[in-house]
Amino acid sequence: MSLDARPLAIFLMGPTASGKTALACELADRFPLGLLSVDSALVYRGLDIGAAKPDAATLARHPHALIDIRDPAQPYSAAEFRDDALAAMRGITAQGRVPLLVGGTGLYFRALQRGLSELPEADPAVRARLADEAARIGWPAMHARLAQRDPAAAARIGRNDAQRLQRALEVIELSGRPLSELQRGGSGGVFPWRVLKLALLPADRRPLHTRIAQRFDAMLAAGFLEEVRVLRKRGDLHADLPAIRAVGYRQGWEYLDGQGDAADFRDRAIFATRQLAKRQITWLRAELDARVLDPELAPPLARAAEAVRPFLGATGRSGGDSVRHRPENPLPSSP
Repeated sequence: MSLDARPLAIFLMGPTASGKTALACELADRFPLGLLSVDSALVYRGLDIGAAKPDAATLARHPHALIDIRDPAQPYSAAEFRDDALAAMRGITAQGRVPLLVGGTGLYFRALQRGLSELPEADPAVRARLADEAARIGWPAMHARLAQRDPAAAARIGRNDAQRLQRALEVIELSGRPLSELQRGGSGGVFPWRVLKLALLPADRRPLHTRIAQRFDAMLAAGFLEEVRVLRKRGDLHADLPAIRAVGYRQGWEYLDGQGDAADFRDRAIFATRQLAKRQITWLRAELDARVLDPELAPPLARAAEAVRPFLGATGRSGGDSVRHRPENPLPSSP
């Protein structure tokens, strides 16, 4: 058997509000790690309160690569993330530290480790027809159509996420194959790092749902709506941009457009965040080579450190892309 001489990296994954950032910082206090954010909202400057971005004091003590790297008027793709993340990981490794990638954007993790598959280019005619259909029957009905043809993609795309729904249906029409199948194909090659995956996954989602509501109320108290107002005043942002479609920001934008009252806005934002967490958990349950840590059992630092310490002390092993661990608990089932 050949010795696996690849440098080491750690993926710390979990749904929103599961405590990933706090755990990453605690691990960085104990081990020679360099932090890298894997979050599609944190890349944008000005999305601070509503994106639960680490505060200035936290970032001063524990800098995270790939936070605040893009203006919200400029969309940021998974392909760009992959290029940026690989460069950041090389820099961290060159400094003699181990990259710790922390976040909840499954598409970014997948694109990074497995590469990006070749998808058909956009077809304006197909997109226009799908948009016309959606205008007649609504995006939730289009989502139901996608669920029949590509259940895996539908599970991670929101019922009103027009852009992603349109793209998923477009890919099916143009290629005859589900988007999720094409994305699994990747672009080949062995990932240049040997990876330990840690997944914060609660067996009981009720405490997570409580934290989501409490955190959103804290965001409101901290001035989240004023943050959205500032973004709107720029004049160059609109509701179809990926930054503004981020959970919470979309609902805040709609509320400031006059859609519903304050209570309705709060309910819709919390519901959207819970749906995001559900999609993230669905994706994470498929990461069978991850060590599962239930954040509700006890603070997970000790259990995470138990996994990290021998991994960092390893001198190498043969074969495979990830160090495989037996979960401390079975992967949680849907309630």
